[in-house]
Parts: sequence; C-alpha cells; structure tokens
Amino acid sequence: MLAAVYHGPNDLRVEQVDLPKIGPGEMLVKVISASICGTDLRIYHGNHRMYPEGTVRIPGHEVVGTIVELGSNVEGYQVGQRVFCAPNTGCGHCQQCITGNNNLCSQYDAIGVTSDGGFADYVRIPANSVRQGNIIPISFTVDPAVAALMEPFACVLRGQNALHIQPGEVVLIIGAGPIGVMHIKLAKARGAGKVIVSEPIADRAEQAKRMGADKVINPTTDDLKKALLEESNSRGADVIIVAAPVHAAQEAALDLAAISGRINYFGGLPKDRPTINFDSNLVHYKELVITATTACSTADCWQVAQIVNSGLVDLSDVVSQRFPLSQAVQAFAAAEDRKSLKIVLEP
Repeated sequence: MLAAVYHGPNDLRVEQVDLPKIGPGEMLVKVISASICGTDLRIYHGNHRMYPEGTVRIPGHEVVGTIVELGSNVEGYQVGQRVFCAPNTGCGHCQQCITGNNNLCSQYDAIGVTSDGGFADYVRIPANSVRQGNIIPISFTVDPAVAALMEPFACVLRGQNALHIQPGEVVLIIGAGPIGVMHIKLAKARGAGKVIVSEPIADRAEQAKRMGADKVINPTTDDLKKALLEESNSRGADVIIVAAPVHAAQEAALDLAAISGRINYFGGLPKDRPTINFDSNLVHYKELVITATTACSTADCWQVAQIVNSGLVDLSDVVSQRFPLSQAVQAFAAAEDRKSLKIVLEP
C-alpha cells in the first residue's frame, strides 16, 4: 500500500509499504480522509517526544475510513461501516482512565503517534483501541473530510466544556487558525452573545469573519483592550480562549477578562520557554478562573460525533484544501502556509 512515512526530521517519504496484518481484537480500516494538524507538523520537523531519533513511522491521527477487516473477538462493528478513529487510548485502569480522562493517561498510546497512523491507504486499529470504544460510527451523509476534523474539534469541545459558556456572554478568542475558527463556531452554537477575535494575519482575520466572528481586531495595529471594552459595555470578556502559543497573549488575558471571567490556555507554549509573567493580583481581585486543556478524551470524541452527525455545527468551510496521498509532502507545505485552515489527505 501507499503511505507517507516519517524517516527523520523534515524527511517524509511517500512510498510503498506492506499492508498491515491484524490480530485478534483488531480491525483494518481503509482510509478515506486524514487531516494534518499542528502535532503532525511537530512530528515532521522532529520535535515530538514520541518520535525519537531513529523512528520510522507513519503519522496521521485524524482519520476517517471504512472497516474492511475484523479480527476475531471483535463485536459491535461490521465490514463496510464508516468510522472515525479517536486516536488516544489510555491504559484503561489508572485514575485518569477510569474517570474518563484517558487523554491524560501517562501510558497512553495513539495511532499516528506511538503506532502507524492514517497517512496511508490502510490503518491497523490496535485491540486496546477497539475494546475501549475508540472506533466511532459516522453517518454516510457527512463529508469524510469534515468527519476527519472531529479530533481537533473534540479538543475544542474539551476546552469549552471547561469554560461553561453561558448564553449572551462575550467570548474573546485569541488566534484564528484552524483551532480558533472552530472555537468561533462552537461558541456560537453554545449561545455566546458576542464572539470577538484577535488575529494579526489578514487572511486569517477574513476567515474568522466568514466563520461567524462578530468583531475581528488586529492587535498589532489596534488597541485590543479598548476595542474589547467598547464591545462589552466596559466589562471585558466573560470568557477568553487563548488559541495561540504566544506568551504575551496568555499574559494579556488576565487584564482583558471581565470580573469573574474564565480563561482557557488552549495552546501550549514552546518547551524551551514555558513560563509567563503572571499577575496573580488580577486573578485574586477579579476572581478569575484560569483553566487549560490538552488533547481530547474518547468521551469528547463521542460527544463531537453526535454534534457533527446531527449537523449542529458545520465544519465544511474549515477544510481549505484536499490532496491525494501521493502529494503528502506538498500537503504538509500547504499546512504551514499560515493561510490555509485544515489540509486533508485523501488516499
């Protein structure tokens, strides 16, 4: 089969590899769509801890496909069924796993991260993933490229679940990349009264407007705090989502938040500079709630599947370009152009 294989930093090769063989409890999925995310870009550049020197592996963890083979002892699935593959599988018995937070398991596995993933014609789903419910049915009425976005959308859902957005509230989203625009869509669906976006890149600012932002502000040319106060009756933002790995943005959120505001540090900072200047007096006197979320659990993915299958949130315009698997290297370049949103490979 054809696959895009990581051979080292900046060395992604499209080549023929052996078709995966499945064992008891496993399944083989023919990939229809697999989208590229920031984690894949870090992998590509050799900056992911699960890809140490010498690793040769197929990335790709945002995967939708069709079941073509079931191993022995697999129940509840049928050949020909369209499915989304929730990537993160925990050990199943630690405190995080049994409370539904398998994304925080210290011994997690993930297709495309610790095992071969979906940038290929076929992907093998390990028995532990099948057993723990990581394979989620998808309606045939949903565009597979859109369904492939369910993993990042589940991360967005997890972030907003921690914020408890209430109808009518003012939501500030800092950063209008793929994650930021999905935050716009979900905040609107939750009843946010006004969604304001801070984004300095002109193309992304225009995309944010098309995605439903009520106001988009360029923080490099305009006074973000002044504009926010004008849009919020001088209160500030009830909810702030920092969807960009920027130190200054995380620091500024404390000042931009309304009294009793909630903040989510959604984007992690570079590991070589992980600290910020944190004004704890602002947190204390404004009674702010600071949260952070990372990745998504299998439960988050099931909830997102219900949202996507129902059509409550339309993610179709988040898909910027589609590439055949044979053009995977070009697809990765497009994913880094800072203009496109989500890039999807279609084997």
